[in-house]
Amino acid sequence: MPVIQEEPVNVLGAPLVPCSTDPLTGYFRDGCCNTCSEDASSHTVCVEVTLEFLEYSRFAGNDLSTPHPEFEFPGLKEGDRWCLCAGRWLEAHEQGMAPRIFLQNTHMKALEIIPRQLLEQYATRIN
Repeated sequence: MPVIQEEPVNVLGAPLVPCSTDPLTGYFRDGCCNTCSEDASSHTVCVEVTLEFLEYSRFAGNDLSTPHPEFEFPGLKEGDRWCLCAGRWLEAHEQGMAPRIFLQNTHMKALEIIPRQLLEQYATRIN
């Protein structure tokens, strides 16, 4: 199993804050949007999912709302927080379907894919 290679930092330059433990999220399923070199999809953006985004994601080939007990995945519903792949978030933005972002819970590596101004534009004021 891959390991976290450095102290996780968020896009604000502070320690990364957990995103969600219910449902349990993250590449490592540790509740945080941690990443490592093996995380090719960059599960680094902490979002609050919306019905619109869930439908968009299903249409784009990644059904996040259907439970998969065999993977201990309960399925997401509107209002859940989730560590989303940075590229998927950017695609959703380009289609007008991007969910709100929690900056304190979003890993610094997201900035390699999403410009900071765009992250800030979608930032929620609640943490």
